[in-house]
Amino acid sequence: TESGGGVPAGLKNFLVGVQMFLNTLLVVLTDLAAGLLGNTAFRKHFHLLLSVVVMFGPALSLWVSQHSVFAKRSHFLYRMFLRSGWGWTCIFVGSFVFLLSFSVRRSLSLSVRHLSRLWVAGGLWLGFCKFLDLLENTTGSCYEPLLGGPEVASGQPLLVLREGESKSVCLKAGMLWRGYEVSEDVFLLCLCCLLLAEETAVFGPYLSLGGISGAPLRILFLFCVLLLWLWLFLLLCLLAYFPQFPTQLLGGALGCLSWRGLYQGWYCQGPSWYCPGRPGLGLLNTKTSSTEAEEAQQSLNN
Repeated sequence: TESGGGVPAGLKNFLVGVQMFLNTLLVVLTDLAAGLLGNTAFRKHFHLLLSVVVMFGPALSLWVSQHSVFAKRSHFLYRMFLRSGWGWTCIFVGSFVFLLSFSVRRSLSLSVRHLSRLWVAGGLWLGFCKFLDLLENTTGSCYEPLLGGPEVASGQPLLVLREGESKSVCLKAGMLWRGYEVSEDVFLLCLCCLLLAEETAVFGPYLSLGGISGAPLRILFLFCVLLLWLWLFLLLCLLAYFPQFPTQLLGGALGCLSWRGLYQGWYCQGPSWYCPGRPGLGLLNTKTSSTEAEEAQQSLNN
């Protein structure tokens, strides 16, 4: 039997069943993830978990194989995601924050205010990167490996100091640059992980208050969760396969301090012309009493 559109009724029922199954699976997965990220214990201790990973992650180098595909800097994940980490974070988190805020309030100014947190974090990241490059250039020196000469005890060739060379000229000439270095990759990954955890934590309380949650919003939220796990995986790979102590520890500490200064400091002052406010502010009073909304916002702030 065929329907009016020429599609067999059996096939149509099958497609409807598949759509219902996928929609149910999407709801279950996003509800579970939102419950975890919005949990008070998780939000209070996630930065501690990240600190433990950064501190003891290099110990994994004792067990991992250096012949693994992840031991190569040319791996697809490093080239595709790590080098554009901030861009991926802004795309998914920015889309989620904008869609959530605009679907609740239909206010462009409110959505822009919530998006401004990403602009501030991006400006802070760029500023620190410029500062770290300047610090490495100022404190570093250029060394030329003495090929065919005597070797040090570790088996590496003897290095000869080349004075007056800049970092760019030194590296282009195939020589080595040694300076005061802070791992920008670990700094970026830690900052992105903490930012993702903060911005997505509002979805759990939002759903519990009966907020509208269509498939596009849930899919964006799920992409943000997957991106968070990807950043954690890449962080573990960097620490295990490319251990650099203490530069990675300093990068992780800088990322955690940046998060604390923004989300635990500046943004807690409330929305104003100079402060965008915390995530979820003004969005958690949908279809419920103001008392429940205030309790949910207070729980999120705590």
